[in-house]
Amino acid sequence: MPGHEDDLALLVDAAFAAGEIALRHFKRDPQVWDKGDGAGPVTEADLAVNDMLAAHLHAARPEYGWLSEETPDNTDRLSARRVFIIDPIDGTRAFIDGQDSFSHSLAIVQDGEVIAAAVYLPAKDRMYTAQAGGPALCNGQPIAVSAPRVVEGATVLTSKPNMSELHWPGGVPDLTRSFRPSLAYRLCLVAEGRFDAMLAFRPTWEWDIAAGALIAARAGCLASDGQGAPLTFNAPDPRTAGVMVAGPVLHAALIARRD
Repeated sequence: MPGHEDDLALLVDAAFAAGEIALRHFKRDPQVWDKGDGAGPVTEADLAVNDMLAAHLHAARPEYGWLSEETPDNTDRLSARRVFIIDPIDGTRAFIDGQDSFSHSLAIVQDGEVIAAAVYLPAKDRMYTAQAGGPALCNGQPIAVSAPRVVEGATVLTSKPNMSELHWPGGVPDLTRSFRPSLAYRLCLVAEGRFDAMLAFRPTWEWDIAAGALIAARAGCLASDGQGAPLTFNAPDPRTAGVMVAGPVLHAALIARRD
């Protein structure tokens, strides 16, 4: 099978191509549809990016499985040794609103673990990458997690409902909360030390976090589900029990508050 470096190079090329398509629609009133059942909006840009990625990546790796937010799922991927896990545009609402923090999230998973990942923010021209066993990079430069040793005052990317006392039997931690629309981008911001942690406790789609989880882990983070269990990918139901990412000491302290 191709090496991790070759797979990562493929993802990076595809992510740049996705950015070109997205920017052609960005701030140009793209057509929008509601997917229904609470799944949120989808734009013509999401679909165009998804079609390009499916054609490009399948042509290069026809034996790999496929899981994408914008493609109907089927069980074929479960028998594939390697699988593409793709979010064509993560942060679609931000994209529609003209915010520059949307991203393209591309990952390759082997036997449940992410081995190559690229998260690209075309409106910021910011490319985050990692491969199994290699460093986490932003635009080719190494990045690393911050290392706060106490919970109090740590900066966390999360939505307000996650700070409800219902989620913290050990006491709601005194965190400084911020938010970004793209889950993948949130993970990358923690990976480069601009925030100390990221957490979400609702079921989380694999395509939102697969790429960012590897980038965060290779930057020195611990990446787990919301209860502290290891993340695995390409599950029959492609959702995790939330996600929590932080440096090892802070991660342990946050999990202790969840007990």
